[in-house]
Amino acid sequence: MRTLDDARRWSDHGTELFIDAVAYDGDSTLPGWTRKHLTAHVAANADALGNLIQWAATGEPKPMYASPEARAVGIERGLAMSPGELDAWLRRSAATLASSMRRLTEEQWVAEVVTAQGRTVPATEIPWLRAREVCVHAVDLDLGVTFADLPDDFLEALCADVLAKRGAVPDVDGPLTERAAWLTGRPHHLEGAPDLGPWL
Repeated sequence: MRTLDDARRWSDHGTELFIDAVAYDGDSTLPGWTRKHLTAHVAANADALGNLIQWAATGEPKPMYASPEARAVGIERGLAMSPGELDAWLRRSAATLASSMRRLTEEQWVAEVVTAQGRTVPATEIPWLRAREVCVHAVDLDLGVTFADLPDDFLEALCADVLAKRGAVPDVDGPLTERAAWLTGRPHHLEGAPDLGPWL
């Protein structure tokens, strides 16, 4: 069972992996997305999750995105930036999110917030949402980070999370890293594993 401390550790690790690996030219492994798309998405995600942290801290509702279209607008804004501007946004948004999470009290961590998917969750879920984004998207950059670079306990939690959301999937044996790649719809080397479609 993952804990808040686990999720915060994974979030920090994934953020470091992503920032250390990132480049602003070329394609990612996600269909139709360049590395600039991916980086803008990760930067905007930090800002959006920061809204939920503010919600938990103040008790005043502050949704991740102002509208369903706002997520796409954030990515488009990043595409118009120079590499230097995008890099600054990526680093600034990540640092601001980490700082705001450190300031939450125990009482604030259990406050309920609503995710972009409409799920009501305690604020303790926010670091896990961030960990998934930065860890999996660090692999999607296609710049040398693989699922083998992610902590085993994160991969186990990731597989459990994806299985809970996907529902029944075939039981396919294989290494944890390959199962995580397959379950999240990424390239893998599992024989006989059906295509599960995109995730995250």
